[in-house]
Amino acid sequence: MASSSTAPRRVVQRYGVLLLGVVVAAAVWASATGDIGVRSPLPGAVVLVLAVFSGWAASTIRTRRWPVFLAAALGWLVLAAAAAGVVASYQAGLRLRSRRLATYLAGAAVVLAAGVVVGVQVGGVRRITTATTGNVLLLAACLVGLPLVFGLWVRARRDTLAALRDRAERLEREREAHADRVRAEERTRIAREMHDVVAHRVSLMVVHAGALEVTAADPATVEAAALIRTTGRQALADLREVLGVLRQAEAAVVPERGLDALDELIGESRTAGLRVSRQDEGEPAALPATLGRTAYRVVREALTNVRKHAADAETVVRLRYLPDGLEVLVRNGPSESGSALPGAGQGLLGLRERVELLGGRLEATPVDGGFLVRALIPLKGAA
Repeated sequence: MASSSTAPRRVVQRYGVLLLGVVVAAAVWASATGDIGVRSPLPGAVVLVLAVFSGWAASTIRTRRWPVFLAAALGWLVLAAAAAGVVASYQAGLRLRSRRLATYLAGAAVVLAAGVVVGVQVGGVRRITTATTGNVLLLAACLVGLPLVFGLWVRARRDTLAALRDRAERLEREREAHADRVRAEERTRIAREMHDVVAHRVSLMVVHAGALEVTAADPATVEAAALIRTTGRQALADLREVLGVLRQAEAAVVPERGLDALDELIGESRTAGLRVSRQDEGEPAALPATLGRTAYRVVREALTNVRKHAADAETVVRLRYLPDGLEVLVRNGPSESGSALPGAGQGLLGLRERVELLGGRLEATPVDGGFLVRALIPLKGAA
């Protein structure tokens, strides 16, 4: 429906003034020849020149106003043709304001008065048409009054629509600004709460781990305390980056690691006690940074789940380089211990959304008493 109404509107906007010029020229000619007005005794060449001039003046109304005003005066005084006068009165109501509009009305009154004088001098039908009191009043209403009022109404309607449009745009900007302020306040509140609760507790964990590292006599305990202290400090650094992003007025991207840090991640997991190995298949190739970060997130979340639920299980991290993407598999065997840390189950959901945004898919299913996380990430989605 929108396209069907747009095409005629474009045609009117492009050819409307040309059509108006043709109509005005034809109306002036028909009026001078007596078809729709008073027949003029002037030569046909003069009538043709005035008709062409009136049509040209009407067709240039978008850029110039004075030609149509001049054509209206000449057409009425010379030929008693009203077509250009109707267009001039409408344009006056549409475009002129205050003093200029008053000047036009004064000029129209002068032209009508001069037309009465010409009608009296010419006599005959011209006198009856343009010089009698009743006809002069009717012509003033039809030639000036009605087109002028219609032009004023169209202008008022356009001004009202423009004002409503400006108001709507202003309200939309204010709504967006309010939403931005609310988001900024909420981000600040979340950052403050995370700092007050999470950062405080992680800091206490780091302090106690450092004290245990100093006071413990068992080498295994010292090593475990050092690992806890190092991991806690890394967690604090990551938390500070997240809090910094939350406190920013504009959205930013938290620096994330990619596949180049995968060996370091596996090493940290081994230090924490996981039995994890890495296998690569296919020909390694340069991958987009987005794909690398997503693959790293998949492996990190999968290893975190292994530490929570099957810390004593054998785990394999496999990267399979495909011609059109990357396949990431993290599989752990069955766990002999029944203990597991609590989890909200939101990590894999977030990963699935992240992988699907790149056009890939993620599977997380139990396999032979263990668990398998498999992500297939295409190159075209991360390009």
